[in-house]
Amino acid sequence: GFFHKRYFIHFFSLNYFRKNYEASMTHVDSFIKELLSSDALKDFSRARVYLDKNYKSQEQFTALGCCYFIHESLKNIQQFDFKAKKFRKVVGKEVCSDALPSAAMLEKEKFPQDYFPECKWSRKGFIRTRWALADCAFDLVNIHLFHDASNLVAWEKSPSVYSGTRQKALGFVLDRITDQRFERLPHFIFGDFNFRLDSKQVIESLCSTARMQTVRSTDTNEVDKLIFRESDNDRKVVLQLEKKLFSYINQDVFRENNGTLLLEFDRELSVFKERLHELDISFPPSYPYSEDSSQGKQYMNTRCPSWCDRILMSASAKDLLPENEEKSITYDNIGPSVCMGDHKPVYLYSRLNTGAGKPHAHKHKCCVLQ
Repeated sequence: GFFHKRYFIHFFSLNYFRKNYEASMTHVDSFIKELLSSDALKDFSRARVYLDKNYKSQEQFTALGCCYFIHESLKNIQQFDFKAKKFRKVVGKEVCSDALPSAAMLEKEKFPQDYFPECKWSRKGFIRTRWALADCAFDLVNIHLFHDASNLVAWEKSPSVYSGTRQKALGFVLDRITDQRFERLPHFIFGDFNFRLDSKQVIESLCSTARMQTVRSTDTNEVDKLIFRESDNDRKVVLQLEKKLFSYINQDVFRENNGTLLLEFDRELSVFKERLHELDISFPPSYPYSEDSSQGKQYMNTRCPSWCDRILMSASAKDLLPENEEKSITYDNIGPSVCMGDHKPVYLYSRLNTGAGKPHAHKHKCCVLQ
């Protein structure tokens, strides 16, 4: 259901691995094989698939994956060779998974170890590819930033320590893709940014009339749980907060009007307002959804629902999108009522002005799926 004949290019990311890497790879391989041979994609004559599967290399493994599908009607598209420093015509279908660090057609990096909380390796980094469509060139960057390890730690201060770690990592990516090694181009950045609502402030707002009870470990005296109760109404529990528990009395607040009342607490991107732009969000928080196939709209009680999954762009990339054509641009989630895993995929569909600022500019349709 993601693919349609009207679309010329599809890009989407697969952060596909969980804890059992070896078993997961079998599923990924069969999924990609079916995707490439599917009837829905029969008019997409060219494809590029990049999968980071080398889970035994702790220093390099990111578990990121990127798939690019190019419609047969698109005649003039090229991909950049980062080693030869020149564009090459895209022909046929290729899958690359065994030697991504040495692959010429992409840049893949894992964040430096001192960026990781407690210097403990995890699957975080980015993949960049570069494309030329007619007379327009741009970068596509698939990214995975650090998560909140503990709800209790995230609650301690505003902004949280985790927000600072993500800010540092995103700054690293922006510096890398705009440095002097290659020409600076418009860039779209998409993936699991792990952006979270400001935990302390959103909890204070949701529990503004409640009283907090602190439960400590008998062994270490560390905080194990926070319980917020109403001061009257039989002291009903409004919120229970633990390291991996966020159990709020009324999940509807995150779904009603697409949760837009809580967007005021979505502040992590504001640090980069001069470097990155985003279209208006009109979909509910993208994480953490239930993985029960019968509960497509239900959030898990593990984290505060947040807009983790995003598609961002540089100012020059935003200029490639059409002006005054709101109906031709869609920024939304996929499967709002269907179980899609713990993250709802997010997509951006738009015409791409490949001759921005030029008379008789060409327009092609583009869909970016996060």
